[in-house]
Amino acid sequence: MAKTLTICMGSSCFCRGNEENLKIIEEYIQERDIAAEVKLVGTRCEQQCDRGPVIHIEDKLFEKVDPVRLLEILNREL
Repeated sequence: MAKTLTICMGSSCFCRGNEENLKIIEEYIQERDIAAEVKLVGTRCEQQCDRGPVIHIEDKLFEKVDPVRLLEILNREL
C-alpha cells in the first residue's frame, strides 16, 4: 500500500519553502522509481502556518521543513 505524503501549498508554507520542497520530493520519487509506493498530495492549507513549511507522511506532521531536513525525513519515512 502506498504511503501518503501531503505537502501544504498554502501561501505561507509555499513562500517559506514548500515550493522548493515540492521539487525535491518529486525528484526524490522519480530518481528512486517509487511512484507506486508514494501518493503525493497537495493541500491548500494545513492550518499550521506558524510552523511552516509543513508536510505530513501518513499521520506524522513535520514542521519547519527545509531541504536538508526534508531529505532526512524522506530517507527515514519512505
